[in-house]
Amino acid sequence: MEEKENLTESPLSEVEKTRETDLNLLFPGRNIDLNRLFPDDGTKKLLQDLRRNRREIDRFIKSLHMEEE
Repeated sequence: MEEKENLTESPLSEVEKTRETDLNLLFPGRNIDLNRLFPDDGTKKLLQDLRRNRREIDRFIKSLHMEEE
């Protein structure tokens, strides 16, 4: 029975995390409301992951430039 309870908790926590995602804060400087443009939680999570991956790639590239100097 404990396994069933844990399974029901994980989807709820994922939904709460995606609801908290504010695309306007992730991508500032846009003239349109991104939350309204992308209301789907899956799309919000995808865009949030994209933003995080881009930051990680930028950090990696900067570390390569520092090693060359």
